[in-house]
Amino acid sequence: QVQPVESGGGLVQAGGSLRLSCAASGRTFSSLVMGWFRQAPGKEREFVAAISSGGDNTNYADSVKGRFTISRDNAKNTVYLQMNSLKPEDTAVYFCAAAVYWSWLVVTITPYRYWGQGTQVTVSS
Repeated sequence: QVQPVESGGGLVQAGGSLRLSCAASGRTFSSLVMGWFRQAPGKEREFVAAISSGGDNTNYADSVKGRFTISRDNAKNTVYLQMNSLKPEDTAVYFCAAAVYWSWLVVTITPYRYWGQGTQVTVSS
């Protein structure tokens, strides 16, 4: 069993930055694919970014490319999402999730077995 726990959300002005963290206890963290998703009110949960177990592969949604960076520290069992140049449309609850394999499906919710409770990010205009 894996339990991801997100932190680092908050309120920020447009153009600002936030760094989200996700600590995952349980199963060997270094073997897991980690992803970030977000869900705005009234909208479906959408893919933001993913990183392979060793950190050598990453994938980003087009809407965040060039602004967000996903990284991980396997020694600390933690994955990060650095968010720069934030926009009001980035406002959402951000979720961390863990999957056991890397494939093209990491841009969907399909392979993710374990989910955190989410952290709210609000970007004011």
